Amino acid sequence: MSKRTDGFNPMGDRYVFDFKCCTSAKGWAQLDTRQDASYYGNWVNPLKYETVSYCEGDCTHIQYDSEAEFIAGLTETLKWHTEHECNPKIDGMCNPILIEAFTRLGFAEYLH
Repeated sequence: MSKRTDGFNPMGDRYVFDFKCCTSAKGWAQLDTRQDASYYGNWVNPLKYETVSYCEGDCTHIQYDSEAEFIAGLTETLKWHTEHECNPKIDGMCNPILIEAFTRLGFAEYLH
C-alpha cells in the first residue's frame, strides 16, 4: 500500500521543488500542465516510484510500494489532467535515465 504524506507551507512556492527537492539529479521529472505557476506544480520519480504535488501551500508526497502501484497512480493523474484539458506532459529533463524509465513504464507518449 502506498504511503501518502500531506503538509502545508503558506509561505512556499514551487521553486524549492524545482531547484532543490525534486531535481533531475535526484531522479525527478516535472509533470507539466497548463496550470503550472509559482503556486502549482507536480513532480514524478520513476526510479523510486514517488510523486509530489504542490498547490497553494498544500503539498502531497506519495511513495508507492511497487512499480504497478506507481503506474496506476501516474496513469490516474495523467487521466485527470487530460480530462480537465490541462495537456499533461512529462519533462524528462534531458536525463536519459529518466527518459528510459518512463519509456519502460509505458509513458513515452507523455514525454516532451
